[in-house]
Amino acid sequence: MAYESRLPYDSARIRAAAVYCSDGRIGEHFDDFLQNGLGLPRYDRVALPGGPACLAGHSEAHLEEKGVVDELQFLVEVHGLKRVVLVAHQGCAFYGTRLRLIEPRLELVQRADLVRAAAYVHKVTGLERIEAYFARTNTDARSIHFEQVQV
Repeated sequence: MAYESRLPYDSARIRAAAVYCSDGRIGEHFDDFLQNGLGLPRYDRVALPGGPACLAGHSEAHLEEKGVVDELQFLVEVHGLKRVVLVAHQGCAFYGTRLRLIEPRLELVQRADLVRAAAYVHKVTGLERIEAYFARTNTDARSIHFEQVQV
């Protein structure tokens, strides 16, 4: 089977990447936020369970850390990245299962991890423009709200 996308192709790079969780329930929300909320069409994607958690020094994510660092360094060199956006989300299974955390500690660790991950991304890429956001389900559980985390 062959499929041809009807979306127009644009070869221009915007020089930004996002590191976020691969949870398919909120993938479209991440795209909406990054493309429309932050104005980053066609951003480079680095998606994996826990997203930026692997850049926060957890021994449970050592292998993922090496891979993501390699990807970011590659994207800086080849795609000319100037900006990296880190996004964590409420109720992330990586934190609940691999790190065995429960609320309210889970979110506290995620927010602290975003700060640690931003510092680490700066260290390994030399980039100055690194942003972090925390995504949570609104009280009606029908939408996702993105809050900036100061890094």
